[in-house]
Amino acid sequence: MQMETTAQAAIIEAVNISKSFGPVPVLFSVSMDVRPGEVHALIGENGAGKSTLMKILSGFHDPTSGQIRLDGKKTDLPPNGAAESLGIVLIHQELNLAEQMTVEENVFLGREVKSRGLLDKAAMRATVQGYLDEIGLDISPVDRISDLTIAQKQMVEIVKAVSRNARILIMDEPTAVLTEEETEVFFRQVTKLKESGVGIVFVSHKLNEVKAISDRITILRDGQWIDTRHAQDLTPDLMAQMMVGRELSDLYPPMLEADVDAELVLEVDNLVATGVSGVSFGLRKGEILGFSGLIGSGRTAVFEAVCGLAPIESGTIRLFGRDVGTMTVAGARDAGLAYLTKDRKEKGLLLDKKMQPNLTLFALPKFVKNFAIDRKREEEALERAIRRFDVRAKDNDITVGKLSGGNQQKLLLAKIMECDPKIVVIDEPTRGIDVGTKQQIYHFIAALAAEGVSVVVISSEMPEIIGICHRVVVMREGGITGVLTGDHINENEIMRYAAGLKREELH
Repeated sequence: MQMETTAQAAIIEAVNISKSFGPVPVLFSVSMDVRPGEVHALIGENGAGKSTLMKILSGFHDPTSGQIRLDGKKTDLPPNGAAESLGIVLIHQELNLAEQMTVEENVFLGREVKSRGLLDKAAMRATVQGYLDEIGLDISPVDRISDLTIAQKQMVEIVKAVSRNARILIMDEPTAVLTEEETEVFFRQVTKLKESGVGIVFVSHKLNEVKAISDRITILRDGQWIDTRHAQDLTPDLMAQMMVGRELSDLYPPMLEADVDAELVLEVDNLVATGVSGVSFGLRKGEILGFSGLIGSGRTAVFEAVCGLAPIESGTIRLFGRDVGTMTVAGARDAGLAYLTKDRKEKGLLLDKKMQPNLTLFALPKFVKNFAIDRKREEEALERAIRRFDVRAKDNDITVGKLSGGNQQKLLLAKIMECDPKIVVIDEPTRGIDVGTKQQIYHFIAALAAEGVSVVVISSEMPEIIGICHRVVVMREGGITGVLTGDHINENEIMRYAAGLKREELH
């Protein structure tokens, strides 16, 4: 075994697990255990093997070699989620809830309580209400899932797990789309589960959260076990270095100074739209302009209106000095403006399609020849994109849903750049991706600006706003509260404007 021994017996152990898909090995003799009442974080870059190991621990994949031990005994886990009968529950990153059904119906789906051949709704409702009260979730068993927030849906998944008497709860990026406040609530529930003796596997790219919530941390790199340590012995910086195998002092690239006299390529004057009130700003050629603010501040709403994704009530938009009025997405693309959505899985990519149609769909007109799609030209474009953006896949025919999050994001960037935009709006450029891929994306954004492309970065991650932007626009409640430059681009200043406080009130 690669880990320390302990008097406390593990609930589940992965012992020298290796896994290959056909001729492609993805895990190499990896060991890990989970003990009662602990949070054991599993971290690594995209493609490190985390998802494969999680699926082996929960019975969705069989190991090629090695063994799983449950309560110290070698065990062949039942497939396709049936390991829940043994108390092993996997909560996928894409929540597995029936949106049009109620909370109680989701919790008991497939194992409904019956009395005299009929559904015993009263019993199920009372049971679910007990779980909701226990974890402090203020919703009703009869609430429809589609009416809940993302955080509430995440908690319903936990209720499902608790109702199945989970002994091991495996959570894949559970806080990826939660606000800071929602994450705090979520972590309080995780702590309650720990106190009840549940062993938790926590997979996340948010290393500060990993440090805060975990008891032990296992690091994978390129399918191999690197180390397992107590969380108190690791800093987020050290975690990142162990994940990628190199120093990350150059995470943010050296930035060329923005030309303050460069031409204005985008001018927005007194824009009013859904969630936006009287917004005005300008963007210059070769500039990286950050948009910061708390969740719901209107950052995304501004650019959905500017890029033709949402209607404009009033205001003026000028592209390259020309009034454009209300645009469609295709019109914005043809004018040189492209928007990269923060929701790559739902709005950015076709997960059940291969990489080639995903890459060329947005720029399809340039691949049409004699009223037919030029397949050879598409293939050449994909080869270029794979090289330029370092998209890593087993082969070019893989469906996009099987790519790691980081490779999906790089493919989405490639898709947008295929139409040769002069202005690129990137919403949450590094959400749910590992630190190594973040570094690649930051350097790519800097290279775009150096080539004269103008970039808007909308981000909830303050370090990346500070690290890569020439100027930062801060928003609150649909309006702009400040525009920061130079040394004023720092966490304190951004938070003051985001919170709607005047600086003099804080001195």
